[in-house]
Amino acid sequence: MPLLALQSQQLAATELSVGGAELGIARRPGTETRIAVAFAGGSDDGHPAGRAQLTLQLLVNPTARNGMGLFAGLGAVGSARRGSAGKGWLAVLLGLEAAPGRRNSWYVELGLAGGARVAAGWRLRKFPVWWR
Repeated sequence: MPLLALQSQQLAATELSVGGAELGIARRPGTETRIAVAFAGGSDDGHPAGRAQLTLQLLVNPTARNGMGLFAGLGAVGSARRGSAGKGWLAVLLGLEAAPGRRNSWYVELGLAGGARVAAGWRLRKFPVWWR
């Protein structure tokens, strides 16, 4: 495919994120945005608990194959714990990921939604065939 044609295409990707007790899946429908959902499990005051987060994220430097990429997001979080009613919050997050234009790299994220949350993990990406 000619270089000019490649430059005019949006870089879509599907991503899988794994970090601690959290598993996420995301879709980058275009070059600079990501729609992500993440699920986490654990315990709260000795009871089994879980949380789900849905965010729309803006990516800075999304095609970088070296260096860092910054991202910020806004969305919603819901949590549930055995023996109590579920809760929901507005979610705001800020993160940093290594080489967002590569097939895999690490990420760190700070989120605010009913309290502060720090996440770190590994992100696997599937890009179109033309993205090498």
